[in-house]
Amino acid sequence: MTHPASQLRVYNTLSKTKEPFQPIAPPAVGIYLCGPTVYAESHIGHMVGPVIFDTVKRYLRYCGYDVTWVVNITDVDDKLINKSKERGIPVSQIATEMTADYLANLRELGVNQIDYMPRATDHMTHIIEFIEQLIEKDHAYEVDGDVFFDVVKDPNYGQLSNRNLDDQQGEGGGAAAKKRSAGDFALWKSAKPGEISWDSPWGAGRPGWHIECSAMSHQILGDTFDIHGGGLDLLFPHHENELAQSGCCHDAPMVKYWMHNGLMRAPAKGKVGGKSDRESETADDIADADQAAAGKISRSKGDGGLSSLIRRHTGTRIRFFLLRTHYRSTIVYSEEGLEEAGTALDGFYRLFDRCEEISGRSFYDDSDLNPARTRSEGDFDPGDDQLLQQAQQLREKFLTAMDDDFNSGLAISTLFDWLRLLNRFIDENALAAGADVDSPSVVSLVSALRTLKELTNVLGLFVKPPIAGGGDDDSQALLDKTIHLLIDLRKEARERKDYATGDAIRDRLGELGVSLLDKKEGTSWELTS
Repeated sequence: MTHPASQLRVYNTLSKTKEPFQPIAPPAVGIYLCGPTVYAESHIGHMVGPVIFDTVKRYLRYCGYDVTWVVNITDVDDKLINKSKERGIPVSQIATEMTADYLANLRELGVNQIDYMPRATDHMTHIIEFIEQLIEKDHAYEVDGDVFFDVVKDPNYGQLSNRNLDDQQGEGGGAAAKKRSAGDFALWKSAKPGEISWDSPWGAGRPGWHIECSAMSHQILGDTFDIHGGGLDLLFPHHENELAQSGCCHDAPMVKYWMHNGLMRAPAKGKVGGKSDRESETADDIADADQAAAGKISRSKGDGGLSSLIRRHTGTRIRFFLLRTHYRSTIVYSEEGLEEAGTALDGFYRLFDRCEEISGRSFYDDSDLNPARTRSEGDFDPGDDQLLQQAQQLREKFLTAMDDDFNSGLAISTLFDWLRLLNRFIDENALAAGADVDSPSVVSLVSALRTLKELTNVLGLFVKPPIAGGGDDDSQALLDKTIHLLIDLRKEARERKDYATGDAIRDRLGELGVSLLDKKEGTSWELTS
């Protein structure tokens, strides 16, 4: 049963207010999140949006909605072309490698709710048709093989970022001389010699960045969909341009709710990703003081190393770290912060171990606890059981937080209340291994755990036991790090076409009982003896 939308409120960047969540065609909900440009390995900043919107989808499904979530892959772009020239390999090969890296990292962080991951190169026909419609409606024009969107023809241009035409800054270079107005932006770029290209009515070329997202989201979600997400730095020009070209093409609003997550920053550096790998800066009217005061972490400055970060801290710890901050706030990145998150998680792991010893039920196994899958299913009458009365209050506190613009930070704070409540209950009732599992105290403990599991599933936390790494088991962690170091060295050797070294690493590991498993998402390992 669908949860009443009036209880859930979402901050809409377009209106600058929190609005009741009322989908266009309930219970269906369509979400589009701008994904990465796959020219280099992922860094932690690339995980912020996916973790947030994975949680948003989980909560909406829990509230009874039928959610379709789309995350695009930009696999043709200036940065890919430059990287192709630098490495001397095709753009498609770079895109394939880096997409596999991105997917592997998503998997480690428990991001598994994505329904569609369209790639720009697979939607070239839709992109070209979209541009043709804009030209037919006199919202775009062609000059010498390039096609531009005419911002003057859109009276609503600037509505998302609160910028007027005098504030616009268009692309520079040779394209600037072809434009009617400085703020006009490219829909189609004519090919330069040696560049990857596609045939079009305007000659060989490739699409601009903004039109790719408009075409892919329209193809999957339709003229108007419910939620468009992305980092705050994408507000202008990317999302402003998406909104303009989509609205003008289809004579309908592109999106009902625009949701922008805050950026990840570190002291004296800056946002992870560097200008979103694009030419824009965050709109002044919504950039908060923390973002302005902090520096920016950029892939070009050598930051990142997400695979090694996951091996050191585990994907669960990183996900927990990201969700402890409300999605619209700045996330201040530090190793100390990740270590603190790990310490906090250890407290939960110890509680779950205690409960399993007492009840014989694993917190990580849904079949052991059978938690509710929907909000209405999870409602219960605590009767006169004091533990369950307190559990019910904490559940309501959690749901109130999530109803308030998906406030995962406040929701997670209630989990610590759960931690204290259950540990105290175990101590006060002197529960330990060997307890009578049918006793009232153990039955109450299991019931409370079932509700806690219901809520942690909404956040995508504690879905599996802790794995090696992040201090769970030093010897196992060291083994995992050592083997992944060899995997990285093998990968580098193969990229240099030094296949003999790559094969030698694989064969020697095989002799030691370690089997390497090459998959499209990346290389993993397992012990064979």
